[in-house]
Amino acid sequence: MMRTVWKGTIGFGAFGIPVKVYAATEEHSVGLRQLHRTDGGRVKYLRVCELDGAEVPPTEIVKGYQMPGGDVVMVTEDDFAGLPLPTARSMDVRAFAPMEQIDPIYFAKSYYLEPEPAGTKPYVLFCEALQHSGRVAVVKIALRQRETLGVLRVRDQVLMLETMMWPDEIRTPDFPFQHEDVEIRPGELRTAVRMIEQLAGDFEPKQYVDQYRDALEELIQAKVDGDEVVQPTAAEQAAGVTALLAALQNRVEEALPAVTKAKTAARKAARSSAAAKKAAGKTRSKAKTQN
Repeated sequence: MMRTVWKGTIGFGAFGIPVKVYAATEEHSVGLRQLHRTDGGRVKYLRVCELDGAEVPPTEIVKGYQMPGGDVVMVTEDDFAGLPLPTARSMDVRAFAPMEQIDPIYFAKSYYLEPEPAGTKPYVLFCEALQHSGRVAVVKIALRQRETLGVLRVRDQVLMLETMMWPDEIRTPDFPFQHEDVEIRPGELRTAVRMIEQLAGDFEPKQYVDQYRDALEELIQAKVDGDEVVQPTAAEQAAGVTALLAALQNRVEEALPAVTKAKTAARKAARSSAAAKKAAGKTRSKAKTQN
């Protein structure tokens, strides 16, 4: 089930269409983890302070900005709350533009927009109007405490938000060949175009599969079938038993001198007690003889 990542309105001045936003895509990958080669235990990463080497609990972690000289400026949650962020609950529509004017390099991630029950009719009306106009809506929205640019478009009668990079986040390419005078002959160009046209066709997404992921899954299954499996939990328990026995052995060795002393003392006490009883018996016998 999809999880809501944002709730608010598509804002047109004083009017807004209430919507929920959901991530439209998900990555399918084999869940590989980093493991300890010797026993298969999972390797975990700790948040450690670089100054004192101590592990830092989440409650003591704040965000900050490091200055060129090494000094840092800490920014707390209260600081963030005080920043002006008008798009935190309203997707502000700024313009309507032709989709072909927007280079795909700007697009970052896709989201579905679902209308709240009270906003269903204006939502559908907005979808129809966008489709008839042949344009997309340019918007600003705040996701995860960061304002971002985006466009609203229609796909399968559902509004989609395509978040975008800011213009200053797009790098400008600068490669040596761009400054060279490369000569292309007309015949070479015609041949290349003809070959492209021969291979031309409609884009069918289902024709493309992730062959690497399929091969990796087959590799893992083959290892499972071949019983090439490690049981890290059992290894940890065995290590724990070994450690416990070693600790007990150490305690036994530490206790041996004390036990030996105690036994020697007990034997001496027993001998002393026996001697005392024997002496007392002789004294009683002597007294009877005298009487």
